[in-house]
Amino acid sequence: MASLIENLRYNSLRRLTSQMRTIYFDYNATTPLDSAVRDAMLPFFTDVWGNPSSVHHVGRNARAILDEAHDRVAQVWGAKPSEIIFTSGGTESNNLAIFGTTRLLRDKGRHIITSQIEHHAVLHCFDYLRKKEGFDVSYLPVNSEGLINPEDLKRAIRPDTIFVSLMAANNETGTIQPIAELGAICRERGIIFHTDAVQWFGKEPFENVHQFNADLVTACAHKFHGPKGAGALFIKSPLQPDPILFGGGHENERRAGTENLPAIIGFAEATERFVKTPVFPKDNLNTLTASLSKTIETLPGVHFRGSRTQRLANTISFTVENADSMTLLANLDLEGVCASSGSACSAGSLEPSHVMTALGVDKNEANALVRFSLGRDSTVEEVAFVSGILPKVIDRCRE
Repeated sequence: MASLIENLRYNSLRRLTSQMRTIYFDYNATTPLDSAVRDAMLPFFTDVWGNPSSVHHVGRNARAILDEAHDRVAQVWGAKPSEIIFTSGGTESNNLAIFGTTRLLRDKGRHIITSQIEHHAVLHCFDYLRKKEGFDVSYLPVNSEGLINPEDLKRAIRPDTIFVSLMAANNETGTIQPIAELGAICRERGIIFHTDAVQWFGKEPFENVHQFNADLVTACAHKFHGPKGAGALFIKSPLQPDPILFGGGHENERRAGTENLPAIIGFAEATERFVKTPVFPKDNLNTLTASLSKTIETLPGVHFRGSRTQRLANTISFTVENADSMTLLANLDLEGVCASSGSACSAGSLEPSHVMTALGVDKNEANALVRFSLGRDSTVEEVAFVSGILPKVIDRCRE
C-alpha cells in the first residue's frame, strides 16, 4: 500500500512538472549541452572507441584525435599543446594545480595564499594542506563588494611564500577580480600563481590564456555549453606539478587514466565555438540583469550583493532578511524558476554562504542568499515574470 501511494505521488509530481513553465536562471551551475557540441561528440561514443594508449591502428586513430584536441584548445588559448592537460572538470583541475604545485615546491617554503571567497574546490585543498601537510595558509579578505585589494596580496607575501590561488570571477556574486594585476604581483616576486577561471570562460572577453598572468589556469566545459565531466588545466611551461593520480603515463605523465575522448572532443568543440566570442551575450544580459536589479532594489529587506560594476553580466545575487535560502529556492521552484543559493556543489548545505560572511553579511542573512545567473536563452519575458512573482515569493517565505 505504501509503495502504491509513493507511486501515485511520483506520477502526480511528474505530471505537475511536465506542465509547469521552466525559467532557468542557474547558468553558473551548469549550461545545457549545445546541439553542435553534442553532434561533434557522438562519433566518439561509437565509431572512434579505441584506447589512445594502444599501439594498434584503432588506438593510434584515437591518439591522433586526442593530439588534435590538444592542438585545437591550444590554438584558442594561445598556448602550447603540451601545456594543456585534460581533466574530469574544474574540481580536478584545481586539485592538480594546488596539490601538484605545493608538493613540488614545499622544500622551498610552506606559505601559501588564497582568498576567503574561493570555490570549495580550492578552499578545501588549502584546508587539507594546512591541517595534514604542515602548510601555513593566508586567506585574503575582500571588501563589501567581494573585491580583493592587490595591496593586501602584497602585504601577505613572505619570503617563504611559494604559491597563490585566486579566482578570476566569483560563482556566487559574479564579482570579477583584478586578476591580471594580482598575477603580475606574483610574477614579479617569482611566486607561482593559479587562477580558477571556471566562471570566466564563455562570459568575459578572451584574448589568450596569458591575459591572467597565471602559471596555472582552470577551465570547465559545462559552464559554457560543453559536456559535464570535461575540464582542462593550463600549465605554463616549464612548470611540472607533481601528479595527484597515479597509474599510466597519460597526459605527458601528469594525469593518469584512460582519456575520456568524447568529453575531450566536447571540450575542444565548445572552446572553439564559445570562448573567443563569448557565448553569453554581454550587452543583452546586462540589460536583463539591470531590470532584475531594479526590482530587487524596490523590495524592503532585500539587499543586492557583489559589485555593481565589476561583475559578470549574467549574475545577480541578493539576500533577504527574515528568510532562508532553502525556503526561497523551493518557493521559486514552485513557480517554475530555477535559481541557486551559490555553488551548486554546496546545495543542501545548512551553513551560511562563506562568500556572504566574507563580505561582512550577518550570518542569519548570509543564509538567505539567492543567485540568478542568466544565459544566452534568457528573455525579457522571463525577467518580467520573475520580477512579477518575486515580491509574493519573498512575502510567502517570511510568513
